Amino acid sequence: MTKERQKNLCESLTRLGYGRDKEIRLYGENYRLTSDPIVVADKVVFIDAAEPESGRSRRIRIPLSIIHMAIQNLSD
Repeated sequence: MTKERQKNLCESLTRLGYGRDKEIRLYGENYRLTSDPIVVADKVVFIDAAEPESGRSRRIRIPLSIIHMAIQNLSD
């Protein structure tokens, strides 16, 4: 994946609500996002998050279905 495509994917994911300072519910848990999306490989994207109750930091993989939606938004 080219750097430009990675940048576009990150921007699309951010528009979908997966950006810094957003709160999401993912994998049955609530999180406060502490980073923007991090593209590791083609269709492998992580985001840093903190658990609101404990403050514990985690790196969470964004579900493939969300990545597919973001890629679809790039094609539109």
